[in-house]
Amino acid sequence: MRQPLQVQALHVDIVSDVVCPWCIIGYKQLMLALSLMPGQFDVVIHWHPFELNPQMPEDGQNLREHLAQKYNSSPEQSQTARTRLSVLGESLGFTFDYFDGMRMVNTFRAHQLLHWAGEQGLQTALKLALFEAFFTCREDINVPDALTAVAARVGLDGTEASLVLSDQRYASEVRAEQQHWLEQDVHAVPTFVFQRQYIVPGAQEAESFVRLLKKIQRKAV
Repeated sequence: MRQPLQVQALHVDIVSDVVCPWCIIGYKQLMLALSLMPGQFDVVIHWHPFELNPQMPEDGQNLREHLAQKYNSSPEQSQTARTRLSVLGESLGFTFDYFDGMRMVNTFRAHQLLHWAGEQGLQTALKLALFEAFFTCREDINVPDALTAVAARVGLDGTEASLVLSDQRYASEVRAEQQHWLEQDVHAVPTFVFQRQYIVPGAQEAESFVRLLKKIQRKAV
């Protein structure tokens, strides 16, 4: 008789930014991969900060202008990319609501809040809510009141969230963690690290994650 697979502990570090569309795509692909291997892993996810645009001004920048400057993309190329993301997101259960006037925003405050949420056991819940707030609900996730509202929606204390943002108690920790990943040669996101040793750059398809997960299982035998 074939023995059932034992549930294996799976530690996943995800380096990402909340204004990175490929970060939520990559996460959704990982979740799809895990759903194809039900009951085989006990998963613990830790999110780590990365700012795509660390010099982004306080009031942000028009998204189309930003992409044109950063990637030298034409309006047509930018529209094609957004359409592709929207279709892919829909297939994975996530809505990208790109609109005229959409702005790229500074995310350092959001990363401080995520650091705190990690101590409360609600980091993934907040991360997903921030993705949704920015890409689906047209919210400015650099505005403290908006961030506090998102935190409250996932069960975090709104008053404490406001204090975390105002006193910046986690600012130095976030900066140190950002520097740590840069020193590990992580210069693009998403970057996934499984079991603290298997590094997967980019938003891979679910099948690629499945292959790695099976490799991890074999190595554990």
